[in-house]
Amino acid sequence: MGNAISDLTPVELTAFVTQYARAVDSRWPKPILGDTLADEIVAKIDYDFDGLGVPASAIRQTALRAKLLDDRARHFIAEHPDAVIVDLGAGLATPMQRVGPPPTVDWYSVDLPNIISLREQVVPVDDHAHSIPASLANDAWTDQIPADRPTFLIADGLLAFVPESLLITLFRHIPEHFRTGELAINDYGRVSPVNIAAMKIVFSAVGNQWIYRGFSDARIPEGWSPRLRLIEETSLSRVPEVDLYPTAARVSTRLMGLTKSGARAARILRYRF
Repeated sequence: MGNAISDLTPVELTAFVTQYARAVDSRWPKPILGDTLADEIVAKIDYDFDGLGVPASAIRQTALRAKLLDDRARHFIAEHPDAVIVDLGAGLATPMQRVGPPPTVDWYSVDLPNIISLREQVVPVDDHAHSIPASLANDAWTDQIPADRPTFLIADGLLAFVPESLLITLFRHIPEHFRTGELAINDYGRVSPVNIAAMKIVFSAVGNQWIYRGFSDARIPEGWSPRLRLIEETSLSRVPEVDLYPTAARVSTRLMGLTKSGARAARILRYRF
């Protein structure tokens, strides 16, 4: 496994940031996500996760958005017991284990080959879990995924690390390939150059991979494909789970949600096609 780690590129290492955040959340007295499997996976990997410098604020936000995306996946599966779930840029995440879908559901994890190779070493095997080692820049990533079943696609932590041109291509290809379904993502609104520079300092090991500034208007992707329709825009600052935050963080998060720009800084967006 040591060789596998040394072969990872900086963009592939971004998967470690979110994985470690979920792991640390599970150790807290009042976890938001409570994904103990994430901590077990981190323990299997010979890597200096502490050196990533993941702050408590990022841990909370990572855990919260994962919980919200899990909730939406469960709701979709309840409505479509034969669903296909696709995790884009899956990293080492284990939403399938958290959601616990019935055996009628197939779950696909898509990521770059090196990450998928590592994933297959540390993530528990499931007969209905499928790994796709592929770049999202190549439309062939959908070749192995059924197109005729209700499909729920998740992009958790992906948007910051892809150029806008690739994001547009992705948002166009998804409704072209899949007959019907939903795409659920987390985003950060329109990120200023100053904030991106700050991210590069805080996340010194992988921060330079943050390249996309995002968008303020959640309806912008509707212009990328005529089949996409925005059906949800939820600010993380306004959800009940923020009550689990420590007092200072809870107050500052609620205050942030009082303004439009603050509320857009961390969102769950969901599109139907």
